[in-house]
Amino acid sequence: MQFQQLAYFVAVARTRHFTRAAELSRVAQPSLSKQIRSLERELGAPLFSRARGNITLTPAGEALLPLAQRMLTDLETARREVAELAGVRRGRVRLGATPSLCAGLLADVLAHFHTRFPGIELQVEESGSRDLIRDLGRGELDLALIILPLQSSDPDFSTTPILRENLVVVSPMSQPSPNGRASIRITELRERALVMFRRGYDVREATLRACRAAGFEPDLAVEGGEMDAVLRFVEAGLGLAVVPSMVLKNRPGLRGTPLARPRLLRTVALARRKDVEPSHSADAFRRHLNEYLLGMSKEDLGPDLEVLISDASAGGPEEDRFSGRNTGEIP
Repeated sequence: MQFQQLAYFVAVARTRHFTRAAELSRVAQPSLSKQIRSLERELGAPLFSRARGNITLTPAGEALLPLAQRMLTDLETARREVAELAGVRRGRVRLGATPSLCAGLLADVLAHFHTRFPGIELQVEESGSRDLIRDLGRGELDLALIILPLQSSDPDFSTTPILRENLVVVSPMSQPSPNGRASIRITELRERALVMFRRGYDVREATLRACRAAGFEPDLAVEGGEMDAVLRFVEAGLGLAVVPSMVLKNRPGLRGTPLARPRLLRTVALARRKDVEPSHSADAFRRHLNEYLLGMSKEDLGPDLEVLISDASAGGPEEDRFSGRNTGEIP
C-alpha cells in the first residue's frame, strides 16, 4: 500500500468522480484508475461501486476512508515538521472555531499571531463544535476552539478549558432596555419575540433548553441565522436574542443584559487529537493564545468573561481539566 494510492482513493471518495479526481491530483485518469485497482487487489475488496457511472463507497471503502485521511494528514505533518527542523521558518495552522469565537475573540488573536509569525499560514474553519470535533478526528484540523462538554466519547481528544463566559440577552440600543433592570430572568422571555440561530449552534440549543426548563416554548420571530445575521436582525428590532457576551464588542448599536441567576454559562476549550503530536506551528499558536488571554486586562474581559488558564499552565502541555458537571453550565 502506497501513500499515493491512498491519496488517489481519498480524491475519488471526495469527488465521486474518477476524471475529476485525476484532474485534482494532476495525474492521467487511466493511471489513477490503475492505482485504485491495484489498491483494491492488495486489500482484497472493492472500494467503490461503479454502477452506471454512479460512484459510491463500498463498506470496505467507508471503513478505509477515515484511516486513509488520518494517514495522509500525519504524512503532511511529518513533512512540515522535518522542514521546520531543517530551518524553514514557515508552517501552517488549520484552526477550527465556533462562529461566536470568530466574531469575537479570534480576530484579534490571529492578528497578533500573524504579526509575530508572518511565515505561518493560517487556515480557519468556522462551524459548530460537533462538526469541528468531527473534522479534528478526520485529521482536517490541527486545533479547534469548541464549547464544552465534548460532544464525543472518543478518548483520543484532549481539551483544555481556556475561557468561561456568561450568556446575555441582546437588544437594540435604539429601544428601551428589555425590562428596565440590570439583569433579566429567562422567564421574562416568555412573551418576547426571539431571533434564533440555525441548528448546529451551541447557543441555540442552550437557549431552547433553558426556556423549556422554565416551562415555555420561545416565540421565534426569525429562525435560522448565522451569528452576524442574528445580531443585525436584533439591531433592526425584530426581536431579542441570547448570545455570548464577547460578540458584542464593537457593536455600539446593541445592548447586552446579563441573565439573572441561574445564569447560563459556557466553557470554551482548545481541543486537539491526542494521537498526533502537534506541529511546531500549532504549538506556537497554542502558546500564543494562552499568552494573549493571560495578557487581557479586567477592562478587556469585562464582567462576563473569565480566563481559566494560569501562568503555570500557559506554556505546558494540554490537559483535560473539565468534568462538564458545573451547575448552570451549558453544553
